[in-house]
Amino acid sequence: MSELYAALLSWAVTLSGYPAPEKPPNIVRQPHAFFVEKACNGRECKVLGWYAGGTDIFIDDRLDPEKDLLASSIVVHEMVHYLQSVARGDNTPTGGAAFGAMPSCRQFIRWEYEAYGAQREYILRYGTYLPVGLSMLHAHCEGEERPTPPPTK
Repeated sequence: MSELYAALLSWAVTLSGYPAPEKPPNIVRQPHAFFVEKACNGRECKVLGWYAGGTDIFIDDRLDPEKDLLASSIVVHEMVHYLQSVARGDNTPTGGAAFGAMPSCRQFIRWEYEAYGAQREYILRYGTYLPVGLSMLHAHCEGEERPTPPPTK
């Protein structure tokens, strides 16, 4: 793991409150077409980072986390998902599935709130504001009202 990714993993640990993993994730750079096919079911999308289970975190190869704060924050966000997976014992390869057992809608939304919260805090600690996670403002489970976001740390 490069020094940059080790530092970003440290940020993810610090900001999320999850323990440091025994084994860091692998960062795999992929062309945008990979995300369209794999993460977005063949539809054009804005996904730039994706943790799909196992030990790999996929990052759009157009990103430069060394020079761009938004890009490095995306890596922090995906690393939080990796830490969540390790914490629940679900980070072993599962045939391409992100979860050993499918989480509830509410759990999935909670994990996204955590990852976006860490991402926002990472950006803010650099003295910048970038509107990340706005899509979560309308996230809710079918038949439920929009959940109240968890408090930020």
